Amino acid sequence: MSEPVSTAITEVIICITCRPPGASRDLPAAGADLFEAVQMQQLLHEDRWPSVRVRGIACLSSCSRACSVAFQAPGKHTYLFGDLQPDEKTAQHVLACAALHATATDGNMLRNDRPERLRSGILARLPPSLETTTL
Repeated sequence: MSEPVSTAITEVIICITCRPPGASRDLPAAGADLFEAVQMQQLLHEDRWPSVRVRGIACLSSCSRACSVAFQAPGKHTYLFGDLQPDEKTAQHVLACAALHATATDGNMLRNDRPERLRSGILARLPPSLETTTL
């Protein structure tokens, strides 16, 4: 018998202010470039990732590990990755990893199952938040 497939939306959060160490503040942030690349891939192939939403935020506090991306969904593990390249291939891998997260019942993503560019650079894996109960 196979595991049930989750239908929860996975949110991809991309730090749009990420800059590699020593990068000029006069140039656009590498994180903004990655965010744009991910958005472009999602628009070009919107039918591939129906359970994925993408948003950029001003900081993920992983400044020494730019570019950084997080994956989160209700009731699932949250992942934070760093050291990502702001290019088209990484954008494709980010979306493929988000789809993997979306279909995983608990959000767990084994290293060898993740796309190549997200097999390393993991900064954190947080457990699902505890449900609040009213006493």
